[in-house]
Amino acid sequence: MTLERKVGHDQSNPEAHPASRFFYGGQAVVEGVMIRGQRFLCVAVRRPDGQLTAQVSPLSTVYTGKVRRIPLVRGVVVLLETLVLGTRALMYSANVSIEQEGTELGRWSTGITIAVSMSFTIAIFFLLPLFFVHLFDGVFRPGMAGDIFSNLTEGIVRLALFLGYVWGIGYLSDIRRVFAYHGAEHMTVKAYEAKDPLEVAHIRKYSTAHPRCGTAFLLVVMVVAILIFAFLGRPPIAWRVLSRIVLVPVIAGVAYEVIRFSGAHQSSVLVRLITAPSLLLQALTTRQPDDDQIEVAVHAMRTTLAADQGHELPGEGVSSIKEAHVETPGEDSTDRPG
Repeated sequence: MTLERKVGHDQSNPEAHPASRFFYGGQAVVEGVMIRGQRFLCVAVRRPDGQLTAQVSPLSTVYTGKVRRIPLVRGVVVLLETLVLGTRALMYSANVSIEQEGTELGRWSTGITIAVSMSFTIAIFFLLPLFFVHLFDGVFRPGMAGDIFSNLTEGIVRLALFLGYVWGIGYLSDIRRVFAYHGAEHMTVKAYEAKDPLEVAHIRKYSTAHPRCGTAFLLVVMVVAILIFAFLGRPPIAWRVLSRIVLVPVIAGVAYEVIRFSGAHQSSVLVRLITAPSLLLQALTTRQPDDDQIEVAVHAMRTTLAADQGHELPGEGVSSIKEAHVETPGEDSTDRPG
């Protein structure tokens, strides 16, 4: 998954590369790729019969409006967007893979799914390390040094859990295919940003790692959490539990600003050193895709570009345009999320 940032808009050719342009991002889904554009997103999936299908959805102004430009707050918006749009994209792709394309999650079902996922994530990666370290609180001496060391130990346990989880799921065959689509998404985005044609032969030369990957975001979240929690001391356990929950949006906001800064300063040696661990981590979350998987990513990118710029969508594989027609750049788009 790559995070995106807005720097411009092109209205001529879906594959044209003006001096100022929008940087596209996306994520891998079940047997497919989702690309998030400036005004639309597309989920392209390969059906069990080998044919391509795609769903194009307009983006709500919640994800594209002024609040998206407010420092720190925009990180929380990105987190919300990733949860909502990512969940819908995953469910659509899963339904395509079992040949039930018409089935969709309603708003309540989406909300419940996200709530359960967030509760599980917070419980495993934020509260479990806290309770584990709390068992050994007596080992750490009272005072600031003991408090910092206790919280640092908690952060290291959290980071180890995260890395172990990513490493472990990589052994599941279905997840390995998702990781291959993740690699295809990265390679396609890099080819577009390098102004190369969106063709398999040109895309194949790129690596599967991308500096704006969502994996990097998660890693930065873990590191920022270590820094923030390290200086909160050791209040009663109830207050510590509460802090691990209510500070998640703050941590996400700070982490997004770090990723945004590093993405804008890739020429800096210091930034490259700082982002090196996240690029290495992507060796766990991406795989080399085959040509068919790259074709799916290309279809998602081309369709999103066409929708964003008001061009006719690629004829093959576009099964639905959800909740809106494809407007020209001068028309108003719907406010409803995809």
